[in-house]
Amino acid sequence: MIAVVMVMASLTATSSAQAEAAGRAGRTERVENKDPADLTALRKEAEKSAKELEDATKALEKRRADIAAAEKDLKAKLDTLQEADRNLARIRQPVAQMAESLYQQPVGGDGVMPFLSGDASPDTLRAMTYATYMVEIKQQTVEKTAVLAREAQRLAAEAQEIRANNLLAEAQMAAEVDTLRQRSDKIVKSLTGALVKLGIKIDKVGRAALGCNPLRAATANSFPNGLIPKAMLCPLQQKGHSLRADAAIAFVSLNEAYRRRFGRQMCVTDAYRSLAAQQSVYYRRPGFAAVPGRSNHGLGLAVDLCGGVERFKSVEFVWMEQNSKKYGWFHPAWAYSSPFEPWHWEYDPKIDSLL
Repeated sequence: MIAVVMVMASLTATSSAQAEAAGRAGRTERVENKDPADLTALRKEAEKSAKELEDATKALEKRRADIAAAEKDLKAKLDTLQEADRNLARIRQPVAQMAESLYQQPVGGDGVMPFLSGDASPDTLRAMTYATYMVEIKQQTVEKTAVLAREAQRLAAEAQEIRANNLLAEAQMAAEVDTLRQRSDKIVKSLTGALVKLGIKIDKVGRAALGCNPLRAATANSFPNGLIPKAMLCPLQQKGHSLRADAAIAFVSLNEAYRRRFGRQMCVTDAYRSLAAQQSVYYRRPGFAAVPGRSNHGLGLAVDLCGGVERFKSVEFVWMEQNSKKYGWFHPAWAYSSPFEPWHWEYDPKIDSLL
């Protein structure tokens, strides 16, 4: 009986130990699958906020362009109105001349009877013709003046409405852009603060922090391979190494997951490489370095690792194969064979954007 009890107790203890171990393994797996610093979420939130800010800014610029176009169209209409007014003045001029002529040779008194009897002189006939024409022109002038006056009133009302609507819309959009800019700045500041807590040596408020702003990654990408200014690069936790902002932030997240798994940070032998450094490596290790100006190291998008990862099929290497893509990093196909470089890993923003 005692033996049976002891066996049962032993089995119960074993089951409890196994359950506890399984629980620890599950917790470890959950921790490893989660971005420990939540940097990826912060970076993507910053990028999303920046995209919203960019779209709103473009909409504001388009609105301003539409305002300018409307003002231009309105000016063209007013110019047309002024030209019509000038034409009207030209029409009035001969009328005035005819009125002056009639004043000098009036049609009335003795001038009408000869006209009615058929004995009118050429001057009298001319004066009568002028009088008839004057009546017609006067009527046309009155009508055109009325049309021009109505058009001027309509354009004035249209101009006032356009300007009022434009000013209101522009003010609303400018306020929206300002709000989005403040939100974007706040997110980037939170991201920078998180990096500092993880040991990234940057000044949270100074210029050094600009290199770790993920929104400046495109700016860094505009420089030639190997000629990215230091201010456009974000330092890693591994002293002396840096990458382009988005690659650096993703690498820090990967590094934290690696540290939780292996109890130490990743070992880095090389990250961003200047053009001069690439030339040195190329001539010192022919066949094991890209042609200067063509390396992903020169774009701030590649690292060379050590600490076990450099050994093909090691525990560290396999872990990297299984986990690196969660953070946008991968081992390129060529590095498996030609040339064989298990230590070389690259960052691809497209992979990261799908996560």
